[in-house]
Amino acid sequence: MQNQLNLEGVEKQALKDYTEKAYLNYSMYVILDRALPQIGDGLKPVQRRIIYAMSELGLSAGSKPKKSARTVGDVIGKFHPHGDSACYEAMVLMAQEFSYRYSIIDGQGNWGSTDDPKSFAAMRYTESRLKPYAKSLLAELAHGTVDWVPNFDGTMDEPVVLPARLPNLLLNGTTGIAVGLSTDVPPHNLREVVSACVHLIDKPKATVADLMKHIKGPDFPTGGELVSPHDDIRAIYETGNGTLRLRATYKVEDGDIVITALPYQIAGSKVLEQIAAQMRNKKLPLVEDLRDESDHEDPIRLVITPKSRKVDVEELMSHLFATTSLERTVRANMNIVALDGRPRAFNLHGLLTEWLAFRRDTVTRRLNHRLQIVEDRLHILDGLLTAYLNIDEVIAIIRQEDKPKPVLMERFGLSEIQAEAILNLRLRNLAKLEEMKIRGEQDELSAERKKIEMILNSPARLKTLIKNELLEDAEAYGDARRTVIVERDTAKALDETQLVASEPVTIVLSQRGWARAAKGHEVDPFALSYKSGDGFLAAARGRSNQLAMFIDSSGRVYSASAHTLPSARGQGEPLSGRFNPPDGAGFCGTLIGEPNDRWVLASDAGYGFIAKLDDLVSRNKAGKAVLRVPSGGRAVVPAPVPADAECLIAAVSSIGRLLIFEMDDLPELAKGKGNKLLNIPSKKYQAGEEQLVSVAVIPEEGNLQVHTAARTMTLKWNDLDDYYGERALRGSMLPQGWRKVERLSADQ
Repeated sequence: MQNQLNLEGVEKQALKDYTEKAYLNYSMYVILDRALPQIGDGLKPVQRRIIYAMSELGLSAGSKPKKSARTVGDVIGKFHPHGDSACYEAMVLMAQEFSYRYSIIDGQGNWGSTDDPKSFAAMRYTESRLKPYAKSLLAELAHGTVDWVPNFDGTMDEPVVLPARLPNLLLNGTTGIAVGLSTDVPPHNLREVVSACVHLIDKPKATVADLMKHIKGPDFPTGGELVSPHDDIRAIYETGNGTLRLRATYKVEDGDIVITALPYQIAGSKVLEQIAAQMRNKKLPLVEDLRDESDHEDPIRLVITPKSRKVDVEELMSHLFATTSLERTVRANMNIVALDGRPRAFNLHGLLTEWLAFRRDTVTRRLNHRLQIVEDRLHILDGLLTAYLNIDEVIAIIRQEDKPKPVLMERFGLSEIQAEAILNLRLRNLAKLEEMKIRGEQDELSAERKKIEMILNSPARLKTLIKNELLEDAEAYGDARRTVIVERDTAKALDETQLVASEPVTIVLSQRGWARAAKGHEVDPFALSYKSGDGFLAAARGRSNQLAMFIDSSGRVYSASAHTLPSARGQGEPLSGRFNPPDGAGFCGTLIGEPNDRWVLASDAGYGFIAKLDDLVSRNKAGKAVLRVPSGGRAVVPAPVPADAECLIAAVSSIGRLLIFEMDDLPELAKGKGNKLLNIPSKKYQAGEEQLVSVAVIPEEGNLQVHTAARTMTLKWNDLDDYYGERALRGSMLPQGWRKVERLSADQ
């Protein structure tokens, strides 16, 4: 029997408690040590370690750059034990002028481009050093301004935060995703932020509205336009959350539209691809040509050539803003690690107030550190002056005593530090002029001590010092705003019919419900090829940018853009795949034209009316019920009504009865059963012995064609009197041999 496992002294813990604690620890690590920035310097740990490592390598703005691999090696070897590629990407981001509003690293070599930010060369090829702006983060590092902690292996120390002289978090912004938290702080203009800080120092109770008189809104490195309404921007600054709308800027040169700036983090190649895709799909006929003329002098220069000078440029650009990345939304979510080490959401006032508290603490620590150095030096100078005033006795003690330090301390009342300084004096420093130098240095340091003490003891002087330093840095590193803030109307995409080239087309419908669009109006639909067992049913002439409509046997009408129908080079596509007609219903006709065009709709029961196309439109797959058809009946092929003409309507039944009457006798309806066109006895209709076969609209002085299966008879205008009568009459019989009519047509 095996021995039982001895668990004496082993801590027991519930799995639930262990996993909860482990997950919370992990999430806090990600939040505090990886994803979220610290409010003091606005940097994530990896960014801070890169900047500090570069300063330790002596890579200041005026030094010779070194291979980026050297920096990355130092960072991951000394401070950041993570992957080198992730570290290098963080480094690249701080060097890209189009990613950081005030880039921190000066990169030499290929550091990526706006078209492809990740196209940077490997770190073994690029070189880097710090930019002058980095001085605002590092200048006070050695002045006792921040706390230091051991690195991951305890062999050296690293700063907890850099003593930033400027609110770098607002200036460069940041993005990050942690566990349960994310941050998106947009970048801002240095001069505007400093102006707001100065105002807040003078008036700590200033409102967000007061601060917005200085900070107009975010300022992105790629420029462009910020088109969000003022109220939306203010809401973001008041709550710390919201979205911003960014838009490209453009100008018109010799009829061409030239895009000169793109929204933040949008590549020109992506925009060109989106516009080109619309052109390929024939959804952008307003554009004739598209090209990229970007170069070193003009990093962004995308040229769009409109089809003609008649194209409304503003309307076209509004469409492109709505359908491409020329306009985008940027999220703002200001979750930041506060001074107490806890992450929380800040509004603009809270963020600046918190940073000013950090700056006040940093400056106070710097002044105290300097005051301590001054006092230590003055203490030593006091001892040296005592030695010079008693130089002969000091020399005698040093020469005669085995241990001169305690003797000097007792004889002249010196401290150990003073005595040590005297013993370390060189002979050359015993010159008579040295006493004068000491007294001069004492005077300078005493004046400096007095000045520092006055600042430390006066909150007003401390505020003035902070303000002056902010203004100095604004003068040194500030620049003009790049992103223009202007309120614009919401971009609207053009209607699909406005985007499709207007070309003549003939919509052809087969007996089995297959539809296609043939180019031109001279197409002979009978000459087209049809599937076996299928044949021509109806055709309608219109334009490619119009809606093609189809009526089924139940009287429902369906709509589709004409340009989306397949070409007549093939056999078309079944409408049942596009629409959802009722069970057993088949398609009976097609219509197309302008919204105000009129068509005659009729059922085989002999009833019908005139309808405007605009009343028939339906984007619903189930169509729109328009014509009321008797049970077991069906609609007949609709007939177009010529515009601005006195017309006659012809109706023919399946036994060859033809009636021609005035069009004014037929009402115009949006839907319904309509009025009786041709009198068909109900008994004969119900028995299936007679139905309405076809209708046609004959313009004044026009001709009527009567089509049978084998031949066509033309009735000239003067011959129509034989069949003319009042609406709803029985009509006259056609000649023997012409009574099996398939359809009617008229000269249009």
